[in-house]
Amino acid sequence: MLSWDDEVTSTPAPRAAQPQFQPQPQLQPELPPQSQPAIAPASPQDAAFAAPAVPPVDAAAVAARRVNAADKRIINGQTDVNQLVPFKYKWAWDKYLAGCANHWMPQEINMQRDIELWKNPNGLTEDERRLVKRNLGFFVTADSLAANNIVLGTYRHITAPECRQYLLRQAFEEAIHTHAYQYIVESLGLDEGEIFNAYHEVASIRDKDEFLIPFIDVLTDPAFKTGTTETDQQLLKSLIVFACLMEGLFFYVGFTQILALGRQNKMMGAAEQYQYILRDESMHCNFGIDLINTIKMENPHLWTPEFKEEIKALFLKAVELEYRYAEDTMPRGVLGLNAPMFKGYLRFIANRRAQQIGLDAMFAQEENPFPWMSEMIDLKKERNFFETRVIEYQTGGALNWD
Repeated sequence: MLSWDDEVTSTPAPRAAQPQFQPQPQLQPELPPQSQPAIAPASPQDAAFAAPAVPPVDAAAVAARRVNAADKRIINGQTDVNQLVPFKYKWAWDKYLAGCANHWMPQEINMQRDIELWKNPNGLTEDERRLVKRNLGFFVTADSLAANNIVLGTYRHITAPECRQYLLRQAFEEAIHTHAYQYIVESLGLDEGEIFNAYHEVASIRDKDEFLIPFIDVLTDPAFKTGTTETDQQLLKSLIVFACLMEGLFFYVGFTQILALGRQNKMMGAAEQYQYILRDESMHCNFGIDLINTIKMENPHLWTPEFKEEIKALFLKAVELEYRYAEDTMPRGVLGLNAPMFKGYLRFIANRRAQQIGLDAMFAQEENPFPWMSEMIDLKKERNFFETRVIEYQTGGALNWD
Protein backbone atom coordinates (compact mmCIF):
# COMPACT_ATOMS: atom_id res chain seq x y z
CA MET A 1 0.00 0.00 0.00
CA LEU A 2 1.27 3.44 -0.88
CA SER A 3 1.99 5.62 2.06
CA TRP A 4 2.03 9.32 1.44
CA ASP A 5 4.72 9.61 4.06
CA ASP A 6 7.10 7.25 2.23
CA GLU A 7 9.79 8.78 0.07
CA VAL A 8 9.83 7.32 -3.44
CA THR A 9 13.35 6.19 -4.24
CA SER A 10 12.94 3.81 -7.19
CA THR A 11 13.31 5.01 -10.75
CA PRO A 12 10.05 4.83 -12.71
CA ALA A 13 9.90 2.59 -15.79
CA PRO A 14 10.27 4.37 -19.17
CA ARG A 15 6.95 5.13 -20.92
CA ALA A 16 6.07 5.11 -24.57
CA ALA A 17 6.71 8.32 -26.46
CA GLN A 18 3.77 10.74 -26.37
CA PRO A 19 3.13 13.65 -28.65
CA GLN A 20 4.41 16.84 -27.18
CA PHE A 21 1.80 19.18 -25.78
CA GLN A 22 1.39 22.37 -27.80
CA PRO A 23 -0.03 25.39 -25.96
CA GLN A 24 -3.09 26.88 -27.58
CA PRO A 25 -2.88 30.42 -28.81
CA GLN A 26 -4.32 33.05 -26.45
CA LEU A 27 -7.84 33.86 -27.55
CA GLN A 28 -7.99 37.36 -26.00
CA PRO A 29 -4.84 39.28 -25.38
CA GLU A 30 -4.58 40.90 -21.96
CA LEU A 31 -5.35 44.58 -22.00
CA PRO A 32 -2.82 46.95 -20.64
CA PRO A 33 -3.54 48.09 -17.09
CA GLN A 34 -4.93 51.41 -18.24
CA SER A 35 -7.37 49.60 -20.51
CA GLN A 36 -9.02 47.45 -17.75
CA PRO A 37 -12.81 48.10 -17.57
CA ALA A 38 -13.93 50.18 -14.59
CA ILE A 39 -15.96 48.49 -11.81
CA ALA A 40 -19.61 49.36 -12.10
CA PRO A 41 -21.00 51.51 -9.29
CA ALA A 42 -23.05 49.66 -6.66
CA SER A 43 -26.75 49.55 -7.26
CA PRO A 44 -29.20 50.86 -4.63
CA GLN A 45 -30.03 47.21 -3.82
CA ASP A 46 -26.36 46.42 -3.19
CA ALA A 47 -26.00 49.49 -1.02
CA ALA A 48 -28.86 48.34 1.17
CA PHE A 49 -26.94 45.19 2.10
CA ALA A 50 -23.60 46.85 2.58
CA ALA A 51 -22.11 46.75 6.13
CA PRO A 52 -22.80 50.01 7.96
CA ALA A 53 -19.89 52.19 8.78
CA VAL A 54 -18.64 51.55 12.36
CA PRO A 55 -18.29 54.79 14.29
CA PRO A 56 -15.17 55.16 16.37
CA VAL A 57 -15.47 53.90 19.97
CA ASP A 58 -15.84 56.64 22.53
CA ALA A 59 -13.83 55.18 25.42
CA ALA A 60 -15.01 57.88 27.83
CA ALA A 61 -18.67 57.14 27.09
CA VAL A 62 -18.14 53.40 27.60
CA ALA A 63 -16.40 53.96 30.93
CA ALA A 64 -19.16 56.30 32.08
CA ARG A 65 -21.85 53.73 31.22
CA ARG A 66 -20.22 50.89 33.17
CA VAL A 67 -21.14 50.31 36.81
CA ASN A 68 -18.77 51.77 39.38
CA ALA A 69 -19.04 50.06 42.78
CA ALA A 70 -18.73 53.41 44.56
CA ASP A 71 -21.94 54.59 42.85
CA LYS A 72 -24.10 51.76 44.23
CA ARG A 73 -26.72 52.45 46.90
CA ILE A 74 -28.99 50.12 48.89
CA ILE A 75 -32.01 52.32 48.07
CA ASN A 76 -32.54 54.95 45.38
CA GLY A 77 -29.48 53.77 43.46
CA GLN A 78 -29.00 54.84 39.84
CA THR A 79 -26.67 52.04 38.73
CA ASP A 80 -27.79 49.10 36.59
CA VAL A 81 -29.50 46.60 38.92
CA ASN A 82 -28.85 43.82 36.40
CA GLN A 83 -25.08 43.98 36.92
CA LEU A 84 -24.13 41.95 39.97
CA VAL A 85 -20.48 42.96 39.91
CA PRO A 86 -18.41 44.88 40.80
CA PHE A 87 -19.41 44.13 44.40
CA LYS A 88 -19.83 46.93 46.89
CA TYR A 89 -21.76 45.00 49.57
CA LYS A 90 -19.60 41.90 49.85
CA TRP A 91 -21.31 40.97 53.13
CA ALA A 92 -24.55 40.40 51.21
CA TRP A 93 -22.83 38.07 48.72
CA ASP A 94 -21.14 36.17 51.56
CA LYS A 95 -24.52 35.63 53.24
CA TYR A 96 -25.96 34.41 49.94
CA LEU A 97 -23.17 31.82 49.66
CA ALA A 98 -23.66 30.79 53.30
CA GLY A 99 -27.39 30.34 52.71
CA CYS A 100 -26.71 28.11 49.72
CA ALA A 101 -24.23 26.05 51.76
CA ASN A 102 -26.89 25.55 54.46
CA HIS A 103 -29.48 24.19 52.03
CA TRP A 104 -31.83 21.49 53.36
CA MET A 105 -35.25 20.06 52.55
CA PRO A 106 -37.98 18.92 54.97
CA GLN A 107 -38.31 15.40 53.52
CA GLU A 108 -34.74 14.67 54.58
CA ILE A 109 -35.93 14.37 58.17
CA ASN A 110 -37.61 11.19 59.38
CA MET A 111 -40.90 11.90 61.15
CA GLN A 112 -41.73 8.31 62.12
CA ARG A 113 -40.96 8.70 65.83
CA ASP A 114 -43.01 11.91 65.97
CA ILE A 115 -45.96 10.16 64.33
CA GLU A 116 -45.83 7.28 66.79
CA LEU A 117 -45.55 9.67 69.74
CA TRP A 118 -48.43 11.84 68.54
CA LYS A 119 -50.72 8.84 67.96
CA ASN A 120 -49.94 7.41 71.40
CA PRO A 121 -52.66 8.69 73.80
CA ASN A 122 -50.07 8.80 76.57
CA GLY A 123 -47.23 10.14 74.42
CA LEU A 124 -47.74 13.84 75.11
CA THR A 125 -49.73 15.82 77.65
CA GLU A 126 -52.61 18.03 76.54
CA ASP A 127 -50.50 21.10 77.30
CA GLU A 128 -47.72 19.78 75.07
CA ARG A 129 -50.18 19.09 72.25
CA ARG A 130 -51.64 22.57 72.59
CA LEU A 131 -48.15 24.03 72.41
CA VAL A 132 -47.34 22.12 69.19
CA LYS A 133 -50.59 23.08 67.46
CA ARG A 134 -50.31 26.75 68.48
CA ASN A 135 -46.75 26.77 67.15
CA LEU A 136 -47.74 25.37 63.81
CA GLY A 137 -50.77 27.67 63.68
CA PHE A 138 -48.52 30.71 63.81
CA PHE A 139 -45.64 29.51 61.68
CA VAL A 140 -47.55 28.00 58.72
CA THR A 141 -48.64 31.48 57.65
CA ALA A 142 -45.87 33.63 59.17
CA ASP A 143 -43.27 32.49 56.66
CA SER A 144 -45.74 33.05 53.82
CA LEU A 145 -46.18 36.62 55.03
CA ALA A 146 -42.40 37.01 55.10
CA ALA A 147 -42.04 35.63 51.57
CA ASN A 148 -44.76 37.91 50.19
CA ASN A 149 -43.11 40.89 51.84
CA ILE A 150 -39.79 40.06 50.14
CA VAL A 151 -41.06 39.16 46.68
CA LEU A 152 -43.83 41.73 46.32
CA GLY A 153 -42.33 44.54 48.37
CA THR A 154 -38.75 44.71 49.63
CA TYR A 155 -37.08 43.33 46.50
CA ARG A 156 -38.63 46.03 44.33
CA HIS A 157 -37.18 48.86 46.41
CA ILE A 158 -33.64 47.56 46.99
CA THR A 159 -31.29 48.76 44.25
CA ALA A 160 -28.10 46.86 45.16
CA PRO A 161 -27.93 43.67 43.02
CA GLU A 162 -25.89 41.67 45.54
CA CYS A 163 -28.52 42.42 48.20
CA ARG A 164 -31.25 41.40 45.78
CA GLN A 165 -29.40 38.14 45.22
CA TYR A 166 -29.60 37.33 48.91
CA LEU A 167 -33.28 38.31 49.02
CA LEU A 168 -34.00 35.75 46.29
CA ARG A 169 -32.30 33.07 48.36
CA GLN A 170 -34.17 34.23 51.47
CA ALA A 171 -37.52 34.04 49.67
CA PHE A 172 -36.76 30.44 48.67
CA GLU A 173 -35.85 29.61 52.27
CA GLU A 174 -39.17 31.04 53.45
CA ALA A 175 -40.86 28.68 50.99
CA ILE A 176 -38.87 25.76 52.47
CA HIS A 177 -39.99 26.76 55.97
CA THR A 178 -43.65 26.87 54.96
CA HIS A 179 -43.11 23.47 53.34
CA ALA A 180 -41.56 22.16 56.57
CA TYR A 181 -44.52 23.21 58.72
CA GLN A 182 -46.93 21.69 56.21
CA TYR A 183 -44.86 18.49 56.24
CA ILE A 184 -45.17 18.30 60.04
CA VAL A 185 -48.92 18.97 59.92
CA GLU A 186 -49.41 16.31 57.26
CA SER A 187 -47.16 13.77 59.01
CA LEU A 188 -49.01 14.10 62.31
CA GLY A 189 -52.41 13.98 60.62
CA LEU A 190 -53.52 17.29 62.14
CA ASP A 191 -56.67 19.11 61.09
CA GLU A 192 -55.32 21.31 58.29
CA GLY A 193 -58.31 23.67 58.41
CA GLU A 194 -57.74 24.31 62.10
CA ILE A 195 -53.98 24.84 61.79
CA PHE A 196 -53.93 26.94 58.64
CA ASN A 197 -56.77 29.19 59.83
CA ALA A 198 -55.29 29.81 63.28
CA TYR A 199 -54.06 33.23 62.17
CA HIS A 200 -57.72 34.18 61.72
CA GLU A 201 -59.19 32.31 64.67
CA VAL A 202 -56.64 32.38 67.52
CA ALA A 203 -56.37 35.84 69.06
CA SER A 204 -52.72 35.65 70.16
CA ILE A 205 -51.68 34.63 66.61
CA ARG A 206 -54.05 37.02 64.83
CA ASP A 207 -52.80 39.99 66.85
CA LYS A 208 -49.18 39.35 65.85
CA ASP A 209 -50.08 39.04 62.17
CA GLU A 210 -52.27 42.16 62.26
CA PHE A 211 -49.31 44.05 63.72
CA LEU A 212 -47.21 42.99 60.71
CA ILE A 213 -49.67 43.34 57.83
CA PRO A 214 -49.69 47.19 57.60
CA PHE A 215 -45.92 47.12 57.09
CA ILE A 216 -46.36 44.59 54.27
CA ASP A 217 -49.12 46.67 52.68
CA VAL A 218 -46.88 49.74 52.52
CA LEU A 219 -44.17 48.04 50.49
CA THR A 220 -46.46 45.95 48.28
CA ASP A 221 -48.59 48.94 47.25
CA PRO A 222 -47.81 49.42 43.50
CA ALA A 223 -47.99 53.19 43.98
CA PHE A 224 -45.37 53.23 46.74
CA LYS A 225 -42.01 54.60 45.64
CA THR A 226 -38.93 55.56 47.60
CA GLY A 227 -37.04 58.79 47.00
CA THR A 228 -38.42 61.14 49.64
CA THR A 229 -37.58 61.32 53.33
CA GLU A 230 -41.09 60.16 54.22
CA THR A 231 -41.16 57.13 51.93
CA ASP A 232 -37.57 56.18 52.70
CA GLN A 233 -38.42 56.20 56.40
CA GLN A 234 -41.47 54.02 55.69
CA LEU A 235 -39.26 51.51 53.92
CA LEU A 236 -36.67 51.58 56.70
CA LYS A 237 -39.40 51.10 59.33
CA SER A 238 -40.77 48.06 57.47
CA LEU A 239 -37.30 46.55 57.23
CA ILE A 240 -36.80 47.01 60.98
CA VAL A 241 -40.17 45.43 61.77
CA PHE A 242 -39.43 42.34 59.69
CA ALA A 243 -35.77 41.82 60.52
CA CYS A 244 -35.76 42.78 64.21
CA LEU A 245 -39.32 42.14 65.36
CA MET A 246 -40.77 39.40 63.18
CA GLU A 247 -37.76 37.21 62.40
CA GLY A 248 -35.74 38.52 65.33
CA LEU A 249 -38.38 38.39 68.09
CA PHE A 250 -41.78 36.90 67.13
CA PHE A 251 -40.23 33.55 66.22
CA TYR A 252 -38.31 32.95 69.42
CA VAL A 253 -41.02 31.78 71.82
CA GLY A 254 -42.07 29.11 69.32
CA PHE A 255 -38.51 28.06 68.55
CA THR A 256 -37.69 27.72 72.23
CA GLN A 257 -40.80 25.65 72.95
CA ILE A 258 -40.31 23.08 70.16
CA LEU A 259 -36.58 22.82 70.76
CA ALA A 260 -37.28 22.28 74.47
CA LEU A 261 -39.46 19.32 73.45
CA GLY A 262 -36.56 17.97 71.40
CA ARG A 263 -34.20 18.31 74.36
CA GLN A 264 -36.52 15.92 76.21
CA ASN A 265 -36.49 13.44 73.31
CA LYS A 266 -40.00 14.38 72.23
CA MET A 267 -41.03 15.38 68.68
CA MET A 268 -37.44 14.91 67.54
CA GLY A 269 -38.19 15.20 63.83
CA ALA A 270 -40.10 18.46 64.26
CA ALA A 271 -37.37 19.77 66.57
CA GLU A 272 -34.69 19.02 64.00
CA GLN A 273 -36.58 20.94 61.34
CA TYR A 274 -36.99 23.87 63.73
CA GLN A 275 -33.24 23.82 64.30
CA TYR A 276 -32.58 24.30 60.59
CA ILE A 277 -35.27 26.97 60.38
CA LEU A 278 -33.77 28.78 63.38
CA ARG A 279 -30.37 28.79 61.68
CA ASP A 280 -31.89 30.23 58.49
CA GLU A 281 -33.89 32.85 60.35
CA SER A 282 -30.83 33.94 62.31
CA MET A 283 -29.12 34.61 58.98
CA HIS A 284 -32.20 36.50 57.73
CA CYS A 285 -32.18 38.63 60.85
CA ASN A 286 -28.45 39.39 60.55
CA PHE A 287 -28.79 40.26 56.86
CA GLY A 288 -31.69 42.57 57.63
CA ILE A 289 -29.70 44.32 60.36
CA ASP A 290 -26.76 44.84 57.98
CA LEU A 291 -29.20 46.20 55.38
CA ILE A 292 -30.76 48.58 57.92
CA ASN A 293 -27.42 49.86 59.19
CA THR A 294 -26.10 50.42 55.66
CA ILE A 295 -29.22 52.40 54.70
CA LYS A 296 -28.72 54.49 57.84
CA MET A 297 -25.08 55.10 56.95
CA GLU A 298 -25.91 56.11 53.37
CA ASN A 299 -28.96 58.18 54.43
CA PRO A 300 -28.19 59.64 57.89
CA HIS A 301 -30.99 62.18 57.55
CA LEU A 302 -33.54 59.37 58.01
CA TRP A 303 -32.41 58.50 61.55
CA THR A 304 -34.08 61.39 63.36
CA PRO A 305 -34.95 61.50 67.08
CA GLU A 306 -38.64 61.34 66.18
CA PHE A 307 -38.10 58.30 63.96
CA LYS A 308 -36.14 56.52 66.71
CA GLU A 309 -39.01 57.10 69.15
CA GLU A 310 -41.42 55.50 66.65
CA ILE A 311 -39.15 52.46 66.39
CA LYS A 312 -38.87 52.13 70.18
CA ALA A 313 -42.68 52.16 70.46
CA LEU A 314 -42.86 49.33 67.89
CA PHE A 315 -40.32 47.31 69.89
CA LEU A 316 -42.36 47.68 73.07
CA LYS A 317 -45.55 46.66 71.28
CA ALA A 318 -43.88 43.60 69.76
CA VAL A 319 -42.60 42.43 73.16
CA GLU A 320 -46.11 42.79 74.57
CA LEU A 321 -47.69 40.79 71.71
CA GLU A 322 -45.13 38.00 71.89
CA TYR A 323 -45.56 37.73 75.64
CA ARG A 324 -49.33 37.35 75.19
CA TYR A 325 -48.58 34.55 72.73
CA ALA A 326 -46.36 32.87 75.35
CA GLU A 327 -49.19 33.04 77.89
CA ASP A 328 -51.68 31.60 75.40
CA THR A 329 -49.43 28.71 74.36
CA MET A 330 -48.44 27.91 77.97
CA PRO A 331 -51.36 28.68 80.29
CA ARG A 332 -49.70 26.33 82.76
CA GLY A 333 -46.10 25.26 83.20
CA VAL A 334 -44.90 22.78 80.59
CA LEU A 335 -41.51 21.24 79.76
CA GLY A 336 -39.99 23.06 82.71
CA LEU A 337 -41.03 26.33 81.05
CA ASN A 338 -43.64 28.91 81.94
CA ALA A 339 -44.79 32.20 80.47
CA PRO A 340 -43.07 34.47 83.06
CA MET A 341 -39.71 33.00 82.06
CA PHE A 342 -40.31 34.35 78.56
CA LYS A 343 -40.91 37.90 79.78
CA GLY A 344 -37.22 38.22 80.64
CA TYR A 345 -36.18 36.35 77.49
CA LEU A 346 -38.17 38.65 75.19
CA ARG A 347 -36.79 41.74 76.88
CA PHE A 348 -33.27 40.36 76.55
CA ILE A 349 -33.80 39.76 72.81
CA ALA A 350 -35.44 43.18 72.30
CA ASN A 351 -32.46 44.89 73.95
CA ARG A 352 -30.08 43.02 71.69
CA ARG A 353 -31.98 43.84 68.50
CA ALA A 354 -32.29 47.50 69.47
CA GLN A 355 -28.58 47.80 70.13
CA GLN A 356 -27.76 46.06 66.85
CA ILE A 357 -29.44 48.90 64.92
CA GLY A 358 -28.06 51.71 67.08
CA LEU A 359 -30.80 52.19 69.68
CA ASP A 360 -30.32 52.14 73.43
CA ALA A 361 -31.40 49.10 75.43
CA MET A 362 -34.99 49.52 76.60
CA PHE A 363 -34.96 47.13 79.56
CA ALA A 364 -32.43 47.19 82.35
CA GLN A 365 -30.27 44.20 83.33
CA GLU A 366 -32.06 41.47 81.39
CA GLU A 367 -30.23 38.17 80.92
CA ASN A 368 -30.81 35.18 78.68
CA PRO A 369 -32.62 32.44 80.63
CA PHE A 370 -32.08 29.98 77.77
CA PRO A 371 -28.35 30.04 76.93
CA TRP A 372 -28.70 26.66 75.21
CA MET A 373 -30.65 28.39 72.44
CA SER A 374 -27.43 30.00 71.20
CA GLU A 375 -25.96 26.56 70.56
CA MET A 376 -28.87 25.67 68.28
CA ILE A 377 -28.09 28.52 65.89
CA ASP A 378 -24.63 27.07 65.21
CA LEU A 379 -26.04 23.70 64.10
CA LYS A 380 -24.10 22.00 61.31
CA LYS A 381 -26.21 20.28 58.67
CA GLU A 382 -24.13 17.12 58.75
CA ARG A 383 -24.50 16.66 62.53
CA ASN A 384 -26.94 13.75 62.47
CA PHE A 385 -28.23 13.50 58.93
CA PHE A 386 -26.55 10.12 58.57
CA GLU A 387 -29.19 8.80 60.96
CA THR A 388 -32.20 10.88 59.96
CA ARG A 389 -31.96 11.35 56.21
CA VAL A 390 -34.74 9.48 54.40
CA ILE A 391 -34.05 10.59 50.83
CA GLU A 392 -30.95 11.52 48.86
CA TYR A 393 -30.30 14.52 46.64
CA GLN A 394 -29.82 13.81 42.96
CA THR A 395 -26.46 14.87 41.65
CA GLY A 396 -25.84 16.10 38.14
CA GLY A 397 -24.54 12.70 37.07
CA ALA A 398 -27.66 10.93 38.29
CA LEU A 399 -30.23 13.17 36.64
CA ASN A 400 -32.24 11.64 33.82
CA TRP A 401 -33.25 14.19 31.24
CA ASP A 402 -35.56 11.83 29.29
